[in-house]
Amino acid sequence: MPTQRFIHSLLAGSLLLLLPFTGSAAEKILRYTDHEPYGGMRTQLIKNVFFAEIEKESQGRLKIEPHWNGETAISYDALATISDGSKADMGIVVPEYTAKQLPLHQIFKSFALGPDRGVKQVEFFRRVYAERPEFSAELARNNLVNLQFFLGYPVGFFTAKPLQSLTDLSGTQWRTASFWHQAYLTNTGAKTVTMPWNEQITTALKDGRLDGLMVNLDSGYDIHAERAAPNVLLSPSLWLGHVYLLTMNKKTWDGLDVRDREAIQRAAATTQKALGNALDDNLTAMVKTLEQGGAHVRYLSNAELNAWQKAIKSPQVRAQWVEKQKSEGVNNAGEVMEKVSALLDETLR
Repeated sequence: MPTQRFIHSLLAGSLLLLLPFTGSAAEKILRYTDHEPYGGMRTQLIKNVFFAEIEKESQGRLKIEPHWNGETAISYDALATISDGSKADMGIVVPEYTAKQLPLHQIFKSFALGPDRGVKQVEFFRRVYAERPEFSAELARNNLVNLQFFLGYPVGFFTAKPLQSLTDLSGTQWRTASFWHQAYLTNTGAKTVTMPWNEQITTALKDGRLDGLMVNLDSGYDIHAERAAPNVLLSPSLWLGHVYLLTMNKKTWDGLDVRDREAIQRAAATTQKALGNALDDNLTAMVKTLEQGGAHVRYLSNAELNAWQKAIKSPQVRAQWVEKQKSEGVNNAGEVMEKVSALLDETLR
């Protein structure tokens, strides 16, 4: 006859079989917020490469719950939302929209020209975040950890009439968002105007209230600027310096198992390898799309780029910015500007 101990063991095993399967209990769901709709170059890379690699490298322990198109937070609120952590664990922060919280991150866009190849652009930002601790420290002060950076299309000049020179824009009115680009256009004689970002800009280009639009190519295409301003000047060297930071709430990051943090880091390394070629391939595709829509796209020559860089007086504008930052308590702005400039020079060699 079975012993009493054997019977108890048999009953315990039977009860376990009746309990619901709990293998997924170890999964951690990370809520992601993005201000853009899914479907563009960056968002596809994030979902199809970075997120897929995170789940693969963590062996399914980490799952991403994405919320696109500002469903959780619009672009200007993303930093505060992710920093708080109650509505999102991770998401895209655009430094340009949070200049007060991330002053040092404004440095990148001050360089009008940069690497003309995606791989070089990626290498520059990889070195910045690996070698310059000031940027990670700035994010940490906002309760954020940067997981991965993403880059966009270069800047383009959209005009209704063919533009013969970028160095003399006297008597013309332009719309651009970046304070750096506003200063650079002003130094070439242009007047810059402030307008909300929507298709009313296209209307203003059509009726002559605006002579030009200086913006990254895909944003111009999003509002169909090429329909009213079909003359587009561009160069891959007009790299924009616009970075999208895929950040995580620092408390959430610190609470992850070491193996899961390492899984995310491996996913980021894989994503960085894919990013450079994706930038180049998508630029080619974007130019083709613009041309198919009737735009006349012209690539700027090296002589034109050098003349533009001289005309905008970027060293003086950067020096003024450094002094302004010092007056606001950002005492290392000049030092960091020099370090970043040196890294960029090395990348361009």
